Amino acid sequence: MRIGRRVRVAHAVQVAAAWPGSTVVCAGSGPSLAAADLDAARAAGCRVIVVNDAYRLAPWADVLYACDSKWWAWHKGAVGFAGRKFALAPQTRRWPDVAVLAHTGRRGLEGDRGGLRSGYNSGYQAINLAVHLGAARILLLGYDMQGDHFFGAHPDQSRPPFAVCLREFPSLAAPLAALGIDVVNCTPGSALRVWPVVPLAVALEGRAA
Repeated sequence: MRIGRRVRVAHAVQVAAAWPGSTVVCAGSGPSLAAADLDAARAAGCRVIVVNDAYRLAPWADVLYACDSKWWAWHKGAVGFAGRKFALAPQTRRWPDVAVLAHTGRRGLEGDRGGLRSGYNSGYQAINLAVHLGAARILLLGYDMQGDHFFGAHPDQSRPPFAVCLREFPSLAAPLAALGIDVVNCTPGSALRVWPVVPLAVALEGRAA
């Protein structure tokens, strides 16, 4: 199955498949996100990508992903985070340790390791990044897609356009399935219903090696 329209990515970062066959937790910053769940995923041997402020609950995570320049400015480049950092263009080069990937479109799954599809939200982009890194199975935490963030409001009081975001996620389903990548939503009460919603403890019992 065709993953999506290929966009030529020039002079971009290329993400290596560093975690082939792994179970990857993508942790969004929805109100349900809890440090205990992230710790459980770590103890189970999962790789962890934290999205935006989720790094505050898991400073030990493997990867921090945040799309927006303003977020990186608010957090001063997340200088205390020791893992890898990624963002999406257009993005400032103010933070030299943040790898900037190309924006290659809105819908679907980007196969070029130098870019990501946007889906209008960083949680969507983190799933695409997990695929680049070699995920065979992806578990979603903090993908409430409703309500506020676990930490409250951003400094500018902005909130995600949930209705728009929810319309984009279905375009990921078929490309991920075609690649044999299993996605499980472990977010209780999530408004995102593209993938089965399963308690984290149950999902971890069936994690990939």
